[in-house]
Amino acid sequence: MIRPSKSPVSSGLRNMAILVAVVAVLYLASAILIPLAFAVTLSLILTPATAWLEKLRVGRVPAALLVMTVAIAGAGAAGWVIFNDLVAVANQLPEYQENIHKKLEAIRAPNTGAVGRAAASVKELGKELASPAAPVAPPAALDRAGRRISPAPASSPLPVQVVEKPANELLYMRDMMQPFLRPLGVFGMVVIFSLFLMVGHNDLRDRLFRLVGVGQLNLMTQALNDATRRVSRYLLLQFLVNAVFGALCGIGLYLIGVPYALLWGAVAAILRIVPYVGSLVAAALPFMLSLAVFDDWLHPLLVFLTFGTLELVTGNWVEPWLYGTQTGVSSLALILTTVFWTVLWGPAGLILSTPLTVCVAVLGRYVPQFWFLHILLGDQPALVEEAQFYQRLLAMDDQEARSVIDRYLSGHSLLQLCDSVIVPALTLAEHDRHKGALDPDREEFFFLSIKEMLAELAEKAVKPDDAKPPAPGCRILCIAASDEADEVTAAMLALLLEHSGCIVLTFTPDASLQQLAFVQPAAGDVFCISAVPPFAFAHARTLSHQLRVRFPGIRIVVGVWGFAGETEKAMERFQAPRPDRLVTSLADAVQAVLNPAASG
Repeated sequence: MIRPSKSPVSSGLRNMAILVAVVAVLYLASAILIPLAFAVTLSLILTPATAWLEKLRVGRVPAALLVMTVAIAGAGAAGWVIFNDLVAVANQLPEYQENIHKKLEAIRAPNTGAVGRAAASVKELGKELASPAAPVAPPAALDRAGRRISPAPASSPLPVQVVEKPANELLYMRDMMQPFLRPLGVFGMVVIFSLFLMVGHNDLRDRLFRLVGVGQLNLMTQALNDATRRVSRYLLLQFLVNAVFGALCGIGLYLIGVPYALLWGAVAAILRIVPYVGSLVAAALPFMLSLAVFDDWLHPLLVFLTFGTLELVTGNWVEPWLYGTQTGVSSLALILTTVFWTVLWGPAGLILSTPLTVCVAVLGRYVPQFWFLHILLGDQPALVEEAQFYQRLLAMDDQEARSVIDRYLSGHSLLQLCDSVIVPALTLAEHDRHKGALDPDREEFFFLSIKEMLAELAEKAVKPDDAKPPAPGCRILCIAASDEADEVTAAMLALLLEHSGCIVLTFTPDASLQQLAFVQPAAGDVFCISAVPPFAFAHARTLSHQLRVRFPGIRIVVGVWGFAGETEKAMERFQAPRPDRLVTSLADAVQAVLNPAASG
């Protein structure tokens, strides 16, 4: 009994349910998964150093411990130096108190001038609207003699002040350490996970392969190597980009005259690990210091322009080009997934967004159930050129369709354009037309636009120098087999042959044998029948048989464009006497006409 295959709708719903379940697990288990993700990233950074020590005859465990110790010590030393410099900067701020006071006074709204008067009017109006209405006094009370009784004075409320109980040293230390306990715990988990990943790398890899099954070894090996290569390359590129960014910032601040320029360059390089937010924080620190140090506004403006220019160039050109080409993820996908991981995991997701997105894109590339992730996140074009061209013409946007052709022609020849873009688009149109999915208006616009484009290409095309035309007087008679698509392909073949030095005559699908006899085909001429699937063979077979019977001494080349099967078996579909040659591409047709002996 043959079981029916699952419908695309049920398969899509199942994949969406799996995706929702995965997102729920990522959110609920974030306390464990966030340190694990940081550990995997850290192990990718430190594993090359561990492998280098192993080549020097150092054991895996001592090598991992030594590399981790050196990394923690180096990070601690750098953090200590930066912390001391920041403390020194904070201690010097009172020396610039007068400049800070002047800057604060300058930013306040002036009391004179039109802007000052307008601001004062708005301020007074706001106070008047915000002030409560004056209470109406109640009527005075009178005694029996008619004298006015004065009301008793209202008692004013007593102020209440909450006094906290003095804390001892232990409670004070607890309050001081409490904000740091969670980050220290996460740091400890990251270090432990990283050590285990570095020590048991091979064992964990083998267990993962065993989990997915021996039959998937090839697929999983490719996926794991691809993800490791992309993430490692991204981390290396991020380190280089941030280092260069920090160096340029430090040099710029030094030239401006900002104190501790080297410190701010190092801070900028480190904080750029956090996408988008890190650069703002890194720029805010030297900007505020420049406000305090310098008397004028020029130096703060130069600091702002330095960071702004470097960030615009790096974030909008350098990083999208480097990360997009090396990680296989599009720039738009990186931005959207950064928002997703930030909402899901907070600041940790913001830092890990790119490595996690790369892994998800690799998962979609190698796991068929998640192929849509590769399409949504990958940097490859979603549609090939022929599909883009056909879709733009269906939308009646001939300008964008011409842009597709121009982009393709920038790196390909006219022959490749016809074979790889226009003919497949005609095939798609023929399938839609025979299914009744192509309305008459779009069909007319489609063929008219292609004919106009071919006319423009005929004017721009240049005759090649190495063309070898047939013997003088030989003519090529290009005949469309049936409909307008066949007529367009016949015109394309004629265009290519004309610019190869041939004498070409084209005939519409309704051309009768009497019209062909009017041109008096000679023995050296060649008939080229043009046919586009899906009903190409039927019309081409009939026309070929008629031509062979009517003109028995003339060579016949039949082109069934885009046919993917074997031409030898396809030749058996033709009635005897059969044509001399069956080709499936315009390149083969041109070769068959120009070099009949070599083409067989």
